[in-house]
Amino acid sequence: MSGAERFVAQPDTDLERASNGYLMSLVVLMAGLPLPVINLLATLFFFIANRKSNYFVRWHCMQALLAQFSLFLMNSAGLYWSLSIIFGDKSVSNAYIAYIITIVLFNAVEFFAFMYTAIVVRQGKHVEWFVYGSFANVLCRP
Repeated sequence: MSGAERFVAQPDTDLERASNGYLMSLVVLMAGLPLPVINLLATLFFFIANRKSNYFVRWHCMQALLAQFSLFLMNSAGLYWSLSIIFGDKSVSNAYIAYIITIVLFNAVEFFAFMYTAIVVRQGKHVEWFVYGSFANVLCRP
């Protein structure tokens, strides 16, 4: 059974909650930009709050959480590296600049992907991301 076949038409409240799983990290991004753990915690708490919801809501909250977790790892490494340059004895290198550019690009792609997914999911369409969708299928059972 493909991913889209498992999801049937949902009530508006469920569509809104599934969409909010993606919007949660975008709203928190404004407050928690320097600290990567804040976005992850907000998405985790939203997932926990909706863990008893129907499969559609749980699945999209799980996909948003998985995407936030991978971004959290990248942002944390960049934050640690930046702090070690500012407060430690490390210096700015080409590898550091390349990593920061990569992080900025990944964050921008994630931002627009979350906005797009929130809009499409709110319309009742199922969006399964390339890597995260497969993990969400394994971790979140109907």
